[in-house]
Amino acid sequence: MNDLRNFLDRLSAAKRVLITTHVRPDGDALGTAAAMAMALHEKQIAAEVLLLSHLPTKYAFIFSGHDIVHHDVERGWPAENLLNKFDTLLVVDTGTWSQLPGLRDQLANWHGTKLVMDHHLTQEDWADVKYVRTDAAAAGEIAAEVLQEWKVPMTPAIAEVIFVAIASDTGWFHFANTRPNTLRLAATLIEAGAETDKLYQLLFQNERAQRVALQTRAQQSLELLANNRLAVMTVSQQDFAETHAAVPDTENLINIPLQIRMVEVSLLLVEPADGGQIRVSLRSKGGVDVAKFAEQFGGGGHARASGLKIEGSLQQAHDRVVKAMIQQLENMPGNAAAESKRAAPDPATRAEKARA
Repeated sequence: MNDLRNFLDRLSAAKRVLITTHVRPDGDALGTAAAMAMALHEKQIAAEVLLLSHLPTKYAFIFSGHDIVHHDVERGWPAENLLNKFDTLLVVDTGTWSQLPGLRDQLANWHGTKLVMDHHLTQEDWADVKYVRTDAAAAGEIAAEVLQEWKVPMTPAIAEVIFVAIASDTGWFHFANTRPNTLRLAATLIEAGAETDKLYQLLFQNERAQRVALQTRAQQSLELLANNRLAVMTVSQQDFAETHAAVPDTENLINIPLQIRMVEVSLLLVEPADGGQIRVSLRSKGGVDVAKFAEQFGGGGHARASGLKIEGSLQQAHDRVVKAMIQQLENMPGNAAAESKRAAPDPATRAEKARA
């Protein structure tokens, strides 16, 4: 509670707050940023949102109609440092510089207050005050806690964007990070006015044809390695060009191979259409801590969901990361026992043999 109190004391002392989040923002990042912007407005504190990537079309509704001013700097920072208009920077849903490209340089000569509100394991010590809850299913859960402690009313608009945040990061409450508190919060948000049917359609039944085409390409690239325990997919510049899709269209593709029973870890390697480092997303069913794995490449995240960036060609990145992950799987404690368990006949087969 001391961390939360310190966080709220700094936020309450602010006059103008710039809110930002990680590059290529997802529903949790955008929903949390919007919730905090609206909460600050409720407290009569000016707030705007800085996006380090373009706002994905499917999430545009989060900002529209809520009087939230947002800036998109992916094509370049303004000639005049935007930060000079603000006395406080609030970073949500990340605590590492690698997820905030360009921001570190902009902060070099800025002397305002830097705050972080996050739920990821991987953190760097650069903020004045951090409020990190690694047990939270989403940054949106933390936003709801902050708003309750700050006595901000849960309006229908705020309830909507927080619901988007937690539903996005829990796979509509399917993922293992869904806790009893997550579902209790969801019920509270529905009672406050979040319309779940509308939000489900906007989030999961509102895809562009280009994204579906890109998803098909990704699935066609699927490799099953390490005795089918590792699934690997790649998306190349050519895939983007031929499907007319964009990097935001890769969101959640990483989860598709986890449908396969034997797969324990899923990797998605993306070659950005405009060049640059190869992006690698990692997901685990729990046997492998992919946050620790990603840290050896300068990445990080959660134990079951993380990411990293790597120099070189798509093939070079593929070979380095896949080789390391196969070694990780082969060296896992208890791996032999797990293989033995998988090879054992099921109870029905044993019973049949006993009768024979």
